[in-house]
Amino acid sequence: MFVGVGTLINVIAILIGTFLGRLFGDRIKLRTRELLTDVLGAVTLIGAASAVTSLFKDELLSAVPDGFPILIVLTSLILGGLIGSWLKIEDRLNTLGEKLKDRFAASETAASNEDFVVGFVTASLIFVIGPLAILGSISDGMSTGIDQLMLKSILDFFASIAFAASLGWGVAFSAIPVGIYQGLWTIVGLGLGNVLNDYQVQAMTATGGVLLLGIAFKLLRIKEIAIGDLLPALAFAPLFALLAARI
Repeated sequence: MFVGVGTLINVIAILIGTFLGRLFGDRIKLRTRELLTDVLGAVTLIGAASAVTSLFKDELLSAVPDGFPILIVLTSLILGGLIGSWLKIEDRLNTLGEKLKDRFAASETAASNEDFVVGFVTASLIFVIGPLAILGSISDGMSTGIDQLMLKSILDFFASIAFAASLGWGVAFSAIPVGIYQGLWTIVGLGLGNVLNDYQVQAMTATGGVLLLGIAFKLLRIKEIAIGDLLPALAFAPLFALLAARI
């Protein structure tokens, strides 16, 4: 197998899942499609809770001073949010979604157009957030296996079916940022090798859990949070964990 095959499989899984979701989505009543979105929100909430528990894992607690795990996550989110807002990441994602909508869904209804953008942005964020996207891509780049990306591909496959059934073709285009994001981390793995310690992974996982929590709130129509603007926090969490471990 060649380097990058894990991300390629992931992208194909999203595309096939979207196709199946749209194939059967029109046969599903609106109420049922909304229920599917609620189910995705609830499952994302569970995933967020599971990720946040990384704050209490031995790897992180033993590496940094007492009380620092939550401080690492908080600092990462604040600084990441400031930079993300300055870069207008959320707005850029929405703009990209609008451009894709205009190019590929111009003939759809206004409601379908809105779903196109929501599907693209929401699926993109969910598919790139989490340690599997980063660690799996690094492992792929190091040629040490694609097991993590295979697991992620399976999860993304079923998620894209549900998302596409309720939100439309915009989900398919989430494969673009997924391919770019994971491709970059694959290059990191190819050039730098194993760049993260276990405690750094735990800090990143917990931070990603907070982002997933925001996505769950959005899917459940509880609160709109600009999760895209918080994405830089995922890069800061391992760095701050490293700095804290040296105190």
